[in-house]
Amino acid sequence: MTTHTTASRAQWLAARLELLEAEKELTRRSDDVARRRRQLPWVRVEKDYRFHTEAGAASLADLFGGRSQLLVYHFMFGPEYKGGCPSCSAIADGFNGFAVHLEHHDVGLIAVSRAPIAALQAYKRRMGWTFPWASSLDSDFNFDFNTSFTEDQQRSGTVDYNYRPTDTTWLREAGEEGRAAEHAAMTGTDAATYLREQPGMSAFALEDGAVYHTYSAYARGLDSLWGMYQWLDRAPKGRNDTGAWFRPRDEYERPPGPAGV
Repeated sequence: MTTHTTASRAQWLAARLELLEAEKELTRRSDDVARRRRQLPWVRVEKDYRFHTEAGAASLADLFGGRSQLLVYHFMFGPEYKGGCPSCSAIADGFNGFAVHLEHHDVGLIAVSRAPIAALQAYKRRMGWTFPWASSLDSDFNFDFNTSFTEDQQRSGTVDYNYRPTDTTWLREAGEEGRAAEHAAMTGTDAATYLREQPGMSAFALEDGAVYHTYSAYARGLDSLWGMYQWLDRAPKGRNDTGAWFRPRDEYERPPGPAGV
């Protein structure tokens, strides 16, 4: 028998209607935050960042693909990784479906990582992804947008991440236990190496040949990009996180179920 609170349908409906008001308020608040996000001032990008893509060398302006807006996902895939971060992979699993819609709305979507382009292409083929992915291996791009750190920075005591100085104890003393170590093992690295890359997203605008940085988000600011978590937040047990439960989708064992389902 369930230990969760149970009720009659009428009691459930009353509670649901009360929750609906809170959900509507959250939606209105989210709309207001989105408006304020669009009102942020733009900062012209002066540095000439260079990338490696499937089509060859590219500038940041080239990554727009002829569009006026660009969304970059800073995918955790460092030069030493053997495969992509499982968290980033879970987020990127949703990119294929909506990238085409964004492209037809004057918005480009691309992942950027520091791994060599050949490694990114191999992982992309493995995962069956079609969205663009560029390597910033020979560029300061990831460092300048606070999603990559050097080993010296990792050992220094603090790094700048998510708009504040962040204690690097967790970056240099990750140990062999816990989610970081488990995810690091999935990428073929140790925890310290794995954590020198961090997730984020950045938005850019292109006007009259000039590129402008308009927005970036990190850490929990990326929650809304996790399609699976938006569904889990509506499941009976919620996210129910118990350690490093998710992994690249081709590494799951097929769950038991009826034949053909």
